[in-house]
Amino acid sequence: QVQLVESGGGSVQAGGSLRLSCAASRFTYVSNCMAWFRQAPGKEREGVASSHYGGSSAYYIDSVKGRFTVSRDNAKKTLYLQMNNLKPEDTAMYYCAYRVGICYSEASSYNYWGQGTQVTVSS
Repeated sequence: QVQLVESGGGSVQAGGSLRLSCAASRFTYVSNCMAWFRQAPGKEREGVASSHYGGSSAYYIDSVKGRFTVSRDNAKKTLYLQMNNLKPEDTAMYYCAYRVGICYSEASSYNYWGQGTQVTVSS
């Protein structure tokens, strides 16, 4: 089992910044992927960005490219998402996810999930 605990969400005005963190209790395998997803009310959960243990990362939403930066500290088993120039459309519950192997953008590919942290951006 892997427990994931997110933190860092909150309410900000448009143009502001937040840094999300996700701490994993353990890695079940060296080759693993940690990812950020988000879900707005009435919408499906969508992949935001992912980071593989080996160092590669990917972004799945065009509108966050250049504004969001995903990173991880393997020694701390922690995933980060630096979010700059936030927009009201970024408002959502943000979830951290974990899987063994390579990264995917689909939520169904991930075995473990955190409880989520709310991000609210006002105009």
